[in-house]
Amino acid sequence: MSYKQLSLTLALTTLLLLMASCSHTTQPMHIQHTSDTTALVQIHTPQRYLLLPIQESQPEVLVRLIGNRPEDTELDIRLAVDSIDYFVPLALPMDRESEVEIIGLGAKAIAWDSIRLSDTFTPAPADYYRPALHHAPPYGWMNDPNGLVYLDGRYHLYYQYNPYGAKWGNMYWGHASSEDLLHWQTHEPALARDTLGHIFSGSTIIDREGQAGFGKGALLAFYTAHKMRQGKQWQAQCLAYSTDQGMSFTKYTGNPILSPHDGISDFRDPKVFWYAPNKSWYMIVSADREMRFYRSTDLRQWDYVSAFGDGYGARPCQFECPDFFELPMEGTGVHKWVMLVNINPGGAFGGSATEYFVGNFDGKTFTPDTAPEVARWLDFGKDHYAFVTFHGTPGRVLGIPWASNWQYANVTPYKQSRGVNGLPRELFLFEAGGRSYVGARPATEVTKLRKDSITLPETRLSERVRHEDLLAPYSDSFELELELNPEAGVTQAGIILTNKQGDRLPIFLDLSKGRVVMDRTQSGLIAFGEQATPHERESADWRKGDGLNYQNDFALSTWAPLGLCARKTYRLRLFVDRSLAELFVEGGRIAMSNLIFPRTPYTSLEFFSEGGSTQIRGLHLYRLGL
Repeated sequence: MSYKQLSLTLALTTLLLLMASCSHTTQPMHIQHTSDTTALVQIHTPQRYLLLPIQESQPEVLVRLIGNRPEDTELDIRLAVDSIDYFVPLALPMDRESEVEIIGLGAKAIAWDSIRLSDTFTPAPADYYRPALHHAPPYGWMNDPNGLVYLDGRYHLYYQYNPYGAKWGNMYWGHASSEDLLHWQTHEPALARDTLGHIFSGSTIIDREGQAGFGKGALLAFYTAHKMRQGKQWQAQCLAYSTDQGMSFTKYTGNPILSPHDGISDFRDPKVFWYAPNKSWYMIVSADREMRFYRSTDLRQWDYVSAFGDGYGARPCQFECPDFFELPMEGTGVHKWVMLVNINPGGAFGGSATEYFVGNFDGKTFTPDTAPEVARWLDFGKDHYAFVTFHGTPGRVLGIPWASNWQYANVTPYKQSRGVNGLPRELFLFEAGGRSYVGARPATEVTKLRKDSITLPETRLSERVRHEDLLAPYSDSFELELELNPEAGVTQAGIILTNKQGDRLPIFLDLSKGRVVMDRTQSGLIAFGEQATPHERESADWRKGDGLNYQNDFALSTWAPLGLCARKTYRLRLFVDRSLAELFVEGGRIAMSNLIFPRTPYTSLEFFSEGGSTQIRGLHLYRLGL
């Protein structure tokens, strides 16, 4: 080879190397398929997010951010195969190149052409069914509220959250806060899935004396770590602490702090409370079909005290999401202890629900006032679950429920954001027929949602009266107040919300059976469960509950006994916010929460009375808004 040829060869080699180098630096991302179902996404130019396309009907695949935080080592994500429902962001390290491994997605999936990098993420506009006034995440899945705490004028709402899809999975603690329980600001997730597994439900307290050793005033989050080990479910209680008013948490290096002494697999949802007579902290934990009490003086070491629940309440059922607190009896001020037990399945109308027990607690044993076979419901709707209360709200017991049911929660017709919380509620204790009951009324702050209003005159009704388009200016979100006074002989009396598509939501007194009823059998979409795929039908989540026919599980009437009111005049307060209807009777002696999916907003209001006349008084219609 001549010198000239050698020089030309060296020049060409240098040029090719330079071009390769430039190609590497100008391509921000490269996807390398190492097999038919495994690929490596190499990110050369750091950006804040990797945007992942989601197709909800597909099975989960494994997504792993290599060499980053331990909590991101394993994520289960439904990546798009042949169509895209929406995108979710996967946070990336900004200080270096990174790699994301994806296992289980075929090489021909549409996701490979759609994955992209971005420094911003804006969720798609919310669909109509996402409530306008109730708390819901901007994207992703939400179920149980947990860790509720009030600190320095701000309510902190943590919740079970999947930031990588609008179905259950990848449990984190999402985080939102509010000064008024109405306007919620979304924050970064507070606790992320880690090497111990999913972050399940729990509670948060203010450690004002610094008993746990993390400083006075630290927030302590108690939560359940959940993981499958050798094909068996493993659950244990863990601790994290915050010194920045709940905006971020550090997980305790000694986790887990409490494991079941008998090795049961269902052991979760710790609720921590202070018991003044013993000057001790107590933790109540759901343990299969009972609740267990533990005691501690340093909030890290916990000793077993006792158990409650064997043979009590609705049976059989899985106990979940406990709460335990004192309430004064209306009229007498005598305090009693209340245990909330969220069960699944076993609810009054199928699937999940919240029951409660009223009784006495002596620091060791809880003794209920009721016989074992008695079941009492905090809410008589189909969609009220995981109700838990705030820590740090002296003078009132205040809580929030998740408004859904495990029978169909994963297939409700929401897009991109699935899961909503009910209105904040204040609990109270009252007597009816010589027995103790727990009521739930909207928090006083809820009245601040009222905007425009109209008042209808008092009416003596003996037939059907229809107000066409009365609700039209209020139809997205409204509150309706009225008082029904049925005369002798009346069998049914109430209201019906309707739209021009023929959807109907009757809410009425059935005096022949002594009930108040909400009937959603013709309320709009009622068969959305049929959209589930064969893969979902065979999954454990689909089988969860006590029925598989989702159309029949959703399309039903819920009812509550009017004997809880013990009067002839009934005051009703109804909130409708797009896809959620919440009814409160007699100031919360009866509460009833149901999801609804009308094809268009309800626009007309019909009154009816059968078998005689009913007087309607105090009828106010409010437009609600933030």
